Amino acid sequence: MKVSELQPREVFTIFDEITKIPRPSKKEEKIRNYILEFAKKHGLDAKTDAIGNVAINVPATPGHENAPKVILQGHMDMVCESNDKSFDFTTTPITTVVDGEWVRAEGTTLGADNGIGVAASLAVLTDPKVVHGPVEALFTMDEETGMTGAFNIGDGMIDGDILVNLDSEDDAELFVGCAGGVDTVCTFKYNRTMAPKDFHYLKISVEKGQGGHSGGDIHLGRANANKLLCRFLFDVSKSHEVVLSEIDGGNLRNAIPRAAHAIVGVHSSRKETVVADFNKYAAMIKEEYGDLEPTLELKLETVDMPDFCVDCETSAAVIRSVYSAPHGVVSMSRDLEGLVETSTNLASVKMGQDNTIVVTTSQRSSVESRKWDIANQVEAHFLLAGADVKHGEGYPGWKPNMNSPIMKVASEAYRELYGVTPAIKAIHAGLECGLFLEKYPHLDMVSFGPTLQNVHSPSERMHIPAVERFYEQLKLTLAKVADMKK
Repeated sequence: MKVSELQPREVFTIFDEITKIPRPSKKEEKIRNYILEFAKKHGLDAKTDAIGNVAINVPATPGHENAPKVILQGHMDMVCESNDKSFDFTTTPITTVVDGEWVRAEGTTLGADNGIGVAASLAVLTDPKVVHGPVEALFTMDEETGMTGAFNIGDGMIDGDILVNLDSEDDAELFVGCAGGVDTVCTFKYNRTMAPKDFHYLKISVEKGQGGHSGGDIHLGRANANKLLCRFLFDVSKSHEVVLSEIDGGNLRNAIPRAAHAIVGVHSSRKETVVADFNKYAAMIKEEYGDLEPTLELKLETVDMPDFCVDCETSAAVIRSVYSAPHGVVSMSRDLEGLVETSTNLASVKMGQDNTIVVTTSQRSSVESRKWDIANQVEAHFLLAGADVKHGEGYPGWKPNMNSPIMKVASEAYRELYGVTPAIKAIHAGLECGLFLEKYPHLDMVSFGPTLQNVHSPSERMHIPAVERFYEQLKLTLAKVADMKK
C-alpha cells in the first residue's frame, strides 16, 4: 500500500507530497513554495515574513465568527540523518515504506517530525467537514537547528488567542510544558605535524548506533559514538604513543551521535598489541550494551599514512575532554514523575579547514537556572582542556499551566472520541511554544501529535492508527473551540 492511500486520506495525501520535498534546516525554500502554492490552489490567504515563516488565514465556518482564533503551528524543516553518508537531503526525496501499522523511510529519517503536523494543518484548512472558528496556520523555518523562525517571527504574522502546537510525538498525551535549551561550542586550535614514518595507521570506527532525539531519548542510555571512540583512544594512549590525524563524530546538536571515527597512528612494533586491545574492547562494548544497541558495530582497519597529524598536546586534550565530558541525564524533575529535568548531549566532533577541532554540545532543562548551570559546567570542562568556548543564544522553556482552557478542551475531545483521558505531561525536548509565549504572553497553548518513534534517526517511524486518532482529536478540538466565545 502507498502512503497516499492510508487513512485519513486527507492527511496522508499531503504528507506523501511533503516527503517528496527536500527540506533540510535552513534550506526550506522548496517546502515553503509548496505551502504557498497549496494556499494559492485552494484560494487561501497566505503571507511570509522576512525570515521565511509562512502563515495562512482561514475564516470561520459560518456562524462561528466570534469564536477565539486558533493558531495551528508546526515547522517546515526536518532532521536529516541517513545510513548512507552519500545521501543528499538537499536534492533527493526520501523513500517511504508502509511497514504493517507503521510508516518509515528507507535508510533515512522519515521527517514526520514535523511533516505530519504540517500535513494535518493543511488538511484542516481545506477539509469542508471541519467546523472551526477563525484559524491561522503558522509554519516556521529552521526549528531543528536553532528555532530561527520562532525567534524572528515577523510582526503581524499571527494574532490568535490559542496556539495548538502539532509537534509532539505520543498518542493519548497532551503536552503543556517543555525544556529550554542552549548549545555550547568548544573549539580547539591545533598545529599540523609530520606523520611519523615508522608508525602504523589505523581507522577506528563506531557505527550503526541507535542514536535518537537528544531530548526525548536521552534517558534511554543509548550509546554515544563520540564517547565510545574516545574511551578507547584514551585507554590506548595510557600504554602506547598515539598520534591523531583525523576525528569525526555525530552531526546534529539535537541527535545522539550514532557514528564516529578516528585515524590514529601507533608505532609499528605496537600494532598487534593495539589490534588485540581493540578486539577486547569491541567485545566488551557489545556485552555492555547488549539488546539496547543490537546493530552497533566497532571496526578497525589499516589505512595509508596521512599527510599530517594533530600536535600531541591538542590531540591529547581533545581525546581526554571528549571522553570525560558530561553526557546524558543530569537530574530528574521533582514536579512531574518520570520527566528528565536537565540533560546534556555531546553531539559532534568535527575538524575544520582552519586547523580547528570543534566539539558541539546541547544542554536542556525545564529549570532555566539549571540549564545554564550544566552549560557552564560544560564550559568549565572544556576551558580546562584549553578550548575556546562559546554559548549559543539558547531558547526558553515553556512553564506548564495546569489550568489551561485549551488543554481541557483537547483532553475532553480525546476522551469523547476514545474513552480514554489523555495524560498531561511536559516534554524534555524543545518546542517553539516558549518563544511564542515570550512575544505573545496572552496565548493559551497545548501540544499534541501522533505516536512517532526514534525521531532524529534513520529508525524513525510513525504509527498509522495514531495519525487517525490525532486528526480526529484535532478536528473535534477545533469544533469545541468554535462553540466558545471570546
